[in-house]
Amino acid sequence: MAVVAPEWLTRHGGELRQSKDGRSWSAYFAGQLQYVLLPLPAKGAHSCRITQTINGKRLDGGKTYPSPDAAAQGGLEELREALGW
Repeated sequence: MAVVAPEWLTRHGGELRQSKDGRSWSAYFAGQLQYVLLPLPAKGAHSCRITQTINGKRLDGGKTYPSPDAAAQGGLEELREALGW
């Protein structure tokens, strides 16, 4: 899956890195890992688990998407909304 860092993330000094296994993405701010996004099967479709790394808090809203790529992009949008940007 190819997921590109959205403009809002880079504008706020963020960086998106794909995991070594290619199944998840990590969002970094100021060089520090802050969030992990992991597309998962859900309800016959896909969702994106969004976890804040410093406390394990889940930020995802339970939305579903038609594919893992769409789930990753949707997860980034859910993260943007959770951050209020």
